[in-house]
Amino acid sequence: MSPASPVPSERLPLAGLALGVLAAVGFSFKAILVKLAYRHGVDAETLLALRMLFSLPFFLFMGWQGSRRAMAPLGWRDWRALFLLGLSGYYLASYLDFLGLGYITAGLERLILFAYPSIVVILSALFLGKPLTRRAVVALVMCYLGVAFAVAHDLQLSGDTAEVVTGSALVFGSAVAYALYLMGNGQVVGRLGSARVTAWASTVACALSIGQFLLLRPLGALEQPWQVYGLTLAMAAFSTVLPIWCVSEAIRRIGAGPVALTGSLGPVVTLGLGAVLLDEAVGLAQLAGGAMVIGGVLVMARGKR
Repeated sequence: MSPASPVPSERLPLAGLALGVLAAVGFSFKAILVKLAYRHGVDAETLLALRMLFSLPFFLFMGWQGSRRAMAPLGWRDWRALFLLGLSGYYLASYLDFLGLGYITAGLERLILFAYPSIVVILSALFLGKPLTRRAVVALVMCYLGVAFAVAHDLQLSGDTAEVVTGSALVFGSAVAYALYLMGNGQVVGRLGSARVTAWASTVACALSIGQFLLLRPLGALEQPWQVYGLTLAMAAFSTVLPIWCVSEAIRRIGAGPVALTGSLGPVVTLGLGAVLLDEAVGLAQLAGGAMVIGGVLVMARGKR
């Protein structure tokens, strides 16, 4: 196809949006798998280490492939950036999220994590010079009103305020860490390419997670029921490797802000899966909130055309 053809330029935003949505669905399913695994008595440190251990071969292969195709090798500045991305976006965000899921429902976890789009958009406007458009503001307001409805419902049903506060604080910390990752990713991907950034930053997170396990837990903690291994393998394939790659590719195509907003589909997906697979309660307030979240995503998606 000729470089002058208009078709690729028309399809790029749609492809980026689709990748962002696919990543949101994959990440949303992770909370369900974590809650199912917790039913078998595994702790957060062991579960995270197993998730990263199963994911590590995929990331090493992706890094090897990306390095073969790269025009130039990674320098010290590049490795420092990759370490910080792996520390913030894949290790710290994941660990805080896993800890938080020990206290709160999967639906509430995903709703709190939705705080990261506003953090990304606002910080990008303040420090990266990206304009905060009226359409983006409308989309954020719609989404956060929806989130407020659903969170109020979950807090009303909870019988332990202390657990909700603790879990919510941990998950909010995860949202902040992930927002910082998205901002840094948007800058580094343009220089190094999404394949290498995804692979090596994730490899850093794998090393940190496995190292944490070795420091905090005995090797005997790896003796888990087969259900834990099955759930962790599914988590590694469908809720780690695939969505991580999708996020990096989507950021390269449409930018960090719109990708963050596609993540607003996450609460809706998790609420539905939580109701079906975990018997978590879903009320009218959550359904109304979900409708508003979807409306906010559609407002932003329309603005990308």
